[in-house]
Amino acid sequence: MEFYNKILCVTFEELTGGEEPVIIRDTLRTNVRRGNIQCARQGKGEGNYALYVYASLPKKYRMRFVDKYGDPKKVLERQELRDYVQVDEEARRFYESFEYDLNGVQTRLSQKLIDEYTQNASVLKMLQARMNELQATTHALGGGRRSDLWTIVFKQSEKLREAFGHTLPKNLARLKEKMSTFKKEGYPSLISGKIGNRNTLKITEEAGRRLIALKRSRVPVMTDSQIFKKFNEECESNGWKPLKSIRSLKIWYESAAVQPLWYDAVHGEQKSHQKFDRRHKTELPQMRDALWYGDGTKLNLYYRDDDGKVRTTSVYEVIDAYSECLLGFCISDSEDYEAQYMSYRMAIQVSGHKPYEIVYDNQGGHKKLENQEFFKKLCHIHRTTTPYNGASKTIENLFYRLQSQVLHKEWNFTGQNITTKKDVSRPNLEFIEANKDSLPTLEELKALYVEARKEWNEMAHPATGERRIDMYERSVNPETPTVTASDMVEMFWVQCDRMSTFTSSGITITVKGQKRVYEVMSSPGVPDIEWRRKHTYQKFVVKYDPYDFTSIRLYWKDKAGELRFERVAEPYIVIHRAIQEQTEGEALFIRQQREAAEQSRIERQVAAKEIEYAEGVAPEQHGLQTPKLKGVSADMQRQIDRRTRKYSREPEELSIGKVTKRVSKLDWDEVCQTVKFDDVRAMGKTCLLYTSPSPRD
Repeated sequence: MEFYNKILCVTFEELTGGEEPVIIRDTLRTNVRRGNIQCARQGKGEGNYALYVYASLPKKYRMRFVDKYGDPKKVLERQELRDYVQVDEEARRFYESFEYDLNGVQTRLSQKLIDEYTQNASVLKMLQARMNELQATTHALGGGRRSDLWTIVFKQSEKLREAFGHTLPKNLARLKEKMSTFKKEGYPSLISGKIGNRNTLKITEEAGRRLIALKRSRVPVMTDSQIFKKFNEECESNGWKPLKSIRSLKIWYESAAVQPLWYDAVHGEQKSHQKFDRRHKTELPQMRDALWYGDGTKLNLYYRDDDGKVRTTSVYEVIDAYSECLLGFCISDSEDYEAQYMSYRMAIQVSGHKPYEIVYDNQGGHKKLENQEFFKKLCHIHRTTTPYNGASKTIENLFYRLQSQVLHKEWNFTGQNITTKKDVSRPNLEFIEANKDSLPTLEELKALYVEARKEWNEMAHPATGERRIDMYERSVNPETPTVTASDMVEMFWVQCDRMSTFTSSGITITVKGQKRVYEVMSSPGVPDIEWRRKHTYQKFVVKYDPYDFTSIRLYWKDKAGELRFERVAEPYIVIHRAIQEQTEGEALFIRQQREAAEQSRIERQVAAKEIEYAEGVAPEQHGLQTPKLKGVSADMQRQIDRRTRKYSREPEELSIGKVTKRVSKLDWDEVCQTVKFDDVRAMGKTCLLYTSPSPRD
């Protein structure tokens, strides 16, 4: 309340604030608009606040105001007194920095005491100033009784008690004494004698070291009661003051300065690290795929195995940190390489993008993935969480919420961690045992978990209220590229440790002890004979999809050691050996491959003969003969002979002198005989004669 233009007014906050407001905000605005309540000043402009004429309030609202705040006159008086008394900030700083010995530990005052002592000091300063004013006025008027002045000061103190609730003495004699002491000693005079070193436990540094040693002792391990007894037995010989109670000892042990000195010995260093060392305050990503978490946990649902036994299993999850969307998972009994591989593969397929960063723990198959540079292919940055630091793994909190919000609804819920204190977070083992035959199989469990993940992704995100899946799909991260087919090969196809040779029987790889044979096709179901002719017995680097063996990819290494893609190979075509079991298609395939093989032999022989004669190493050039091919038909042999016969005859001597001499030796009967004309040979000689003139020409 305050006077505005000499009119008693109340503020907007006084009327509408608190759990039980005098008047609801909308009702106030409606009454002002209708003219039932007069607004003295609007709350527009910097530093202004709305004021409403108290007298214009309807009677029921004035009564509510009195019930809540009291008589308006007294409210104003208190307000004036508050404005009159200035808080002594110097006093507040003193009491905030004041320390005293509490059970051997330097301790600061509580906030309640700081506020109380600051208030008392402020009032005392105001009362002292009032006394000085009264004395000056009395002296100027010719003097007066000092007792009358103290009466005025005392009445002022009581008024301030109503306004401030200070704790200064309630009788005049003690107030005089308090003001006199405060004038001499200042701020320390207001601190109670119960605070400080008077009524606290005295523990010297040497005694404190002994108490810490006893607490840390592992041989033997002692309770606080045993430590209390042993320490007091040692006090007399060491000149220490005995402890008065076990409670005071426990208070000393639990003090902030002492607790870190023994906590690790009792609870473990890791617990100590998590309790006392500083933690980073982090802000979660603001866009999708900026950060993925990968981690495994127990799948908190019972199932029935093939032998009818009640079992549990585990799940590995990949989660988008921005949306909390579950992207990829794999259910398996162990957090191994395969489970992690499948989870990240599913996450990439669901996302369609590579994440910028992946964070995972340093357990299970992650080391194998790292060794194969798996994460390097998936993202820009990959790192492990701090070892043994659960607080650094946001995903663990998500698992807890997934269990408590979704999985717990299933009757086969296993409960949460054994450390949970809530009974509702524990399973009803009697019910599970009674209904174990109705438990889902492993495959049914997987289907159940798929639905649970879908429910989680469609739930509202706690920070935005938007569905997690909608948050993810609507977000855009410009630094996470779209995944292509070649990217999938690069990321998820496995490279064989050793190079493999493509033989006449194809190329063989061994995965998990199982041999698989492949060959290159020119078209679906048709082996590429021409490619075979050029690459049989060439070594290749093989990449394969460990979860899809319908094809493999062949690569060759260049001189720099870089891989160059050659061809895709498909499973080697297998046919029935027994004719009786062969299908019509198989029989046709056999005929086609036999013809293709024959043609390949022909082409190979022709190409070889061309090279032999060009280089002068053909057997026929040295009076010898090339052996006939084995196991070929007569027609095939004739085809080879026809294409290679020009290389199988004696070379002709085509000089002019020799030809002329041969003609001169002919008789007419020889000339008149019927001659078989070989046009090919004749044309060959003609060309040779034309292109090889005599030096005399």
